[in-house]
Amino acid sequence: MDIINHLTRTVSPAVVEDGGNPAKKNLLEQFYAIFAARLSDSETFNRFSNENIARDDNAFYDRVWTEGTHRDQISRELANKHGVDATESRGLIAMAAPLAFHEIKSLAGSTPVPIFLSDNLNSYQHHIPAWAATVLPASALVAAPAGAHISDTVSTAPLQHEEDKNGSFMKALLPIIGLIILGALAWALLRGCQENPEPVATPIATTQEETQSDEQLAVAAVEPASLRIATGETNELYACRVSVGDETLQTNVMNALTGVFGDEANKCRADVDDNFAVDMPASAQLATILPIIKNVPNASMIIKGDNITVNAPDKAVLDKLVADLQAAAPAMRVQAEGPLDLQGEIDDSLAAADVAMNNLGENPDPRDVARALSIQVINFQVDKAVIPEVNKAVLDRAAKIINEVPDMKLMIIGHTDSQASDSYNMELSLERAESVKEYLVSQGVDASKLDTKGMGESEPIADNSTEQGRFRNRRIEFLVNNEGIGSDDSAMMDNESFDPDLNPLDNNNDDVLPDGDDATQGTAIDPTN
Repeated sequence: MDIINHLTRTVSPAVVEDGGNPAKKNLLEQFYAIFAARLSDSETFNRFSNENIARDDNAFYDRVWTEGTHRDQISRELANKHGVDATESRGLIAMAAPLAFHEIKSLAGSTPVPIFLSDNLNSYQHHIPAWAATVLPASALVAAPAGAHISDTVSTAPLQHEEDKNGSFMKALLPIIGLIILGALAWALLRGCQENPEPVATPIATTQEETQSDEQLAVAAVEPASLRIATGETNELYACRVSVGDETLQTNVMNALTGVFGDEANKCRADVDDNFAVDMPASAQLATILPIIKNVPNASMIIKGDNITVNAPDKAVLDKLVADLQAAAPAMRVQAEGPLDLQGEIDDSLAAADVAMNNLGENPDPRDVARALSIQVINFQVDKAVIPEVNKAVLDRAAKIINEVPDMKLMIIGHTDSQASDSYNMELSLERAESVKEYLVSQGVDASKLDTKGMGESEPIADNSTEQGRFRNRRIEFLVNNEGIGSDDSAMMDNESFDPDLNPLDNNNDDVLPDGDDATQGTAIDPTN
């Protein structure tokens, strides 16, 4: 998990008003790393772990670093490094600290924040500048792998600035230098006393420690429960998906959806799996939240953790939507979805898929394999079905796993947005699913383990009125081949027997492909009524 990238994408736009200012963004990026290292210290975190930190609590930074000299040094060093006014640097940091705190807590889920940050040290360690050693607890530095540089991306030039003429900074470093010398002497003594010495930095793990580590990894793998919905042009429920950890939460969410959208809630696809959290902070407020989104045509909303992200085609409508939702759910963080960062979305999806596959372990559940593969974004070129090179590493790993797990059969499903005819999108989505299958077979997967399906634009997970929504709807999904697909599961398990019509003999044109229900659409697919 790339913590710094996540914070840069979610927090920085809320802090840097002139969002294109690279100096301020780079300053914040480096602060996030120092901040994460500070929160990885349990003693620091426990001081305010039970507080209800407001997102606009600019004094929170003062409670994280209680030493005024440390706060001054952080803002001064970052200002000098990035060419930002020192006063402005302090203001940016004070605004960012509570927002970053909430984002990190959301990423950690039910895992204690210090444990989560220690487990993900590699994602932010290389952003920490060398001078930060004097403003971080010893535990935050000890966590670094032996021999690793605190930062190889940041110059130590600020150490030479005029503020340090009196040598106070060097004096602050003397205890650390002394500890390093003592550590080297201790290592030499140990090495002289042992016939087969163990590396000092590599303690022998006990069985209990190993068990605790495994449990921590298991907890860290739990994703926040989420709800994604989109409305259509006439305020109907256009798309809906729920991901929760148990049936109790599923029932609560579905009851709220039914109470607002009626029978339309039946189109909502629910994924109930212990990979997701069993609580949703916004679940008790859904009866208030959902009517607000229902009243906005072509809107979308994603509830995940304590965040609500919304979008709509009209900026004025979107601004009002954000304000109304924030008023209805003051404990949640409500934000408008930012511009589509295509490369960032692709990179994040591949990194997340890689982490998910690393966590599969031996003899994984096929559902977990399917979910890990579905995380990646396969960004096909317009009107093409050629797999991008960046996705092949993930598919190569998947090929080995599929071959190693007995009786694993997967359905590869292609989806498109709505920017073409139904029939064209159906054909294109199937071609893309077939392309993925062909690649996996070329890597040694038994073709009988893979089926394909093209769903075209018929199963959106977001609105099709915004660039971000269309991007999310263009996707490849993997399912275990006995799981339901679409609104008619039994009819969608075999390409040759697939009938795309919901009911070929009715009098309405609700079909996936045109048929005799609408004479203007031709009769090539189904019989006339």
